[in-house]
Amino acid sequence: MPVMKRSEDGSLLIPADLLGPLGLAPGDRVAVEADAEGRLVLTRSAAREPSAEGSLRQAIARKNLETPMQFIKGVGPKMAEILARKGIVTVEDALYLLPNRYEDRRQVVPMNRLRPGETCVFTGEVVSADVVTTKGGRRFFEVMARDASGVMSFKWFNYHAAFMRKAWQPGRRGIFTGQVTQYGLQREVHHPDVDWLAEGEAVEAAMARDPVGFGRLVPVYPLTEGLNQKALRKVMKEVVDRFAPCVESALPARVIRERALLPLAEALGAVHFPAADADPRALEEGRDPAHRTLVFDEFFFLELGLALKRRGVTLEQGIAFSVNHTYTKPLLKLLPFALTEAQRRVLAEIKADMMAPHPMHRLVQGDVGCGKTLVALLAALVAVENGYQVAIMAPTEILAEQHYLNIHRWCEQLGVTVALLTSSLKGKARAGALERVARGEAQIVIGTHAVIQDKVEFHRLGLGIVDEQHRFGVLQRGLLRKKGENPDILVMTATPIPRTLAMTVFGDLSLSVIDELPPGRTPVETKICTDSRRRQVYGIIRDEVGSGHQAYVIYPLVEESEKSELKAATQMAEHLANDVFPDLRLGVLHGRMKPEEKEAVMRSFKEREIDILVSTTVIEVGIDVPNATVMVIEHAERFGLSQLHQLRGRVGRGSATSRCILMASDRLSDDGVKRLRVMESTTDGFRIAEADLEIRGPGDFLGTRQAGIPDFRVANILRDGRILEEARAEAFDLGGRDPELRAPGHEPLREELARRWGGRLELAGVA
Repeated sequence: MPVMKRSEDGSLLIPADLLGPLGLAPGDRVAVEADAEGRLVLTRSAAREPSAEGSLRQAIARKNLETPMQFIKGVGPKMAEILARKGIVTVEDALYLLPNRYEDRRQVVPMNRLRPGETCVFTGEVVSADVVTTKGGRRFFEVMARDASGVMSFKWFNYHAAFMRKAWQPGRRGIFTGQVTQYGLQREVHHPDVDWLAEGEAVEAAMARDPVGFGRLVPVYPLTEGLNQKALRKVMKEVVDRFAPCVESALPARVIRERALLPLAEALGAVHFPAADADPRALEEGRDPAHRTLVFDEFFFLELGLALKRRGVTLEQGIAFSVNHTYTKPLLKLLPFALTEAQRRVLAEIKADMMAPHPMHRLVQGDVGCGKTLVALLAALVAVENGYQVAIMAPTEILAEQHYLNIHRWCEQLGVTVALLTSSLKGKARAGALERVARGEAQIVIGTHAVIQDKVEFHRLGLGIVDEQHRFGVLQRGLLRKKGENPDILVMTATPIPRTLAMTVFGDLSLSVIDELPPGRTPVETKICTDSRRRQVYGIIRDEVGSGHQAYVIYPLVEESEKSELKAATQMAEHLANDVFPDLRLGVLHGRMKPEEKEAVMRSFKEREIDILVSTTVIEVGIDVPNATVMVIEHAERFGLSQLHQLRGRVGRGSATSRCILMASDRLSDDGVKRLRVMESTTDGFRIAEADLEIRGPGDFLGTRQAGIPDFRVANILRDGRILEEARAEAFDLGGRDPELRAPGHEPLREELARRWGGRLELAGVA
């Protein structure tokens, strides 16, 4: 057996006489891994790097992919400008502008075999063309065409009559493409594409002139004003043919083999211009091998970045807290109730993280009213017991104030000092608060993003708690961490985040779920009502108040806008007070009020001095009034489902039966009705969140297009959840084995990760 020697970098050198039998060549680098049966498997690295030839080839390919679109045949300055507005600046950008559907133009169909709902290619001769006016006075341009088998009607509803008459002259022959629809007994095509035939020209010859547009599955790209499919297709064919071969996969060869992935260049070619025998439905649904390869590749690098980010956190030196119960046990004795099993479980997970010597990064998810704030306070008291300060950051002043009122009430009895720090705190009061924080006298500091501003200095920050994480980006989380020496970070959200979204946006965080409501909570009955039933709705409010309960009425705006018919809180409060409930006590709450005004209104409502609270969405989170049993939400169709679920969570907090009434427009669309029916059918926050995510997409679901939401070029986190799980498993496995990506063959991985996600995920260590 030939003897193997070690090289200077520690790797084993394989003797030359073994290379041939192993299928290797001089310069190849291989990894040795065990398969499922324990047999050793040699895997060739992505390339024979770092040979000068290989590095030069890669550098040229990368440079080619950076070619500006204006230098591509068929793209002039005007088209380059239009493409740039869509974010297509280089040929690499264009390669990832994928078709959103495909038209099957593989064969010409006779007119009598055209089926409604199908997009087909057919030929014929124009018989007539003119403007038609219906009995109701509606005008459209209609063309009748025929072939040997039958006739077909074409219609345009937006047209220039003179231009249309000139183009669609009787006797002219063409190749037509369009979707067939049926109205009554008549089949018709609206706005068909046309390629005119020259005098005496055969159909086959005309189709052969345009191999990109006929005889194949033809890509249909997302367009913007000033672009048309035909021109864009020709440009994309040029880009794919010339530049797709420059795209190389940086994935490890083992992953490519075991996950049955295609080479990236081949996948890009197949997605843009599929083979003649491809399945168009599989392509459109992203189920074909080419789409799967591109999606896996995209997810893998994001998840690898998140894996290294989490791994980096575990490798960093943090604070190893001890749990000595100085404050936590006395607090539990003060509470008039016991913790739920779910609260106990999550608290145990948090304590285990806090006792570890590396920084905690944990996301706590829990539905409205599950008791997250109490769990956060107990975690905060663990830090205070160890002589550290705690920062609690909330997205709005009203929520920060609400936290302050709740937490301050308990902490005062324990002898723990709590300070409130918001942007409305001015002058001497602000200076005094900042000084108490800097000296360490303020043990728990509660505030908005004001907490992470430059002027705020902590004496000894040990724990940062971020509430309603979906309002904060990764950046703000990072700024909070910089206020101390690697403090623990606890993130809380009442917005149930679907698993796929949690894996992409919060993939660097460990996850805890409080999946149990405290005893005594009653499910909220939800009903959709339209304006025609308004009198009955007001009757329900009056009945509830008459039986000693209270009500919320929620509006989307503070003041009436000239451009919107939405009912506004201030005007409607006046209307309700003067015209509908003159004998009842009404209060108004909205975001433009001063903090002390908001606090006074909330206190009055809580102490039953107000019967009906008219409010904007500022009450979405944080207000706890068990006596409120009915909520009416005006213009419910204007809210996201998750926001409606948050609002609904303000009622049903006591033992009395509670109701949520969704007031919607009489002209509500089918889609609008479908959305609101989700609210009627379930109180399960996760089901609602999944439905909301499907309807609105990830960016809008989280409230803003904030830093931290990945901009996927190919992947769709709803459609591709299974691929995401596979990619995440591979990425976390690799990140666990080689957290610095320094192993042989991982250089391309490190470079690709730095290029794609280094800046976005603050992965300076991999560059």
